[in-house]
Amino acid sequence: MRGASVLSWILIICLSQVAVRSQYYSDTLPYQPRPVVVTNLHFYMHEFTGTTAVVLTQANITSNNTSVPFATLVAVNDPLRTGPEPDSELIGNVQGISLLAGSNASSTQYIDFGFNTGKFNGSSLSVFSRGEAGLAVVGGRGQFTMATGTALFNPILINATNVIIEFNVTVIHY
Repeated sequence: MRGASVLSWILIICLSQVAVRSQYYSDTLPYQPRPVVVTNLHFYMHEFTGTTAVVLTQANITSNNTSVPFATLVAVNDPLRTGPEPDSELIGNVQGISLLAGSNASSTQYIDFGFNTGKFNGSSLSVFSRGEAGLAVVGGRGQFTMATGTALFNPILINATNVIIEFNVTVIHY
């Protein structure tokens, strides 16, 4: 019994010494901020209702007389192109969701602009905002790491099957 007690005390003393001697160690380096880069992008989103934009769910409201039903969740996977023409160069795609929650067809959107050609190949911009005239850029990856900015949009064509939206995006990134 005495041997077990001595062994316990030896272990307690050794463990306390390990905790005292193993301090966290790191070198302190001076802060060197990366230069801020401002990039202006211009592209067009081409949406095809029922193909690249699909209603996921919709509230069962019988008194809704608007063209865009209240409380509708839509998933999008739309191509990004350099121009409004359907055969213009494909530069990426838009993926995300849109919640139509206002009585005046306003929406809250989370969308990600992914680029797969050119200078920004493999980079993307994340947008999360209400569907007003300007959307907030809240992040990005690739060349748009820690991005902020605004995405101004202008609907070019809206009909029963197609939507073409022009985007002018100002991105501040590092």
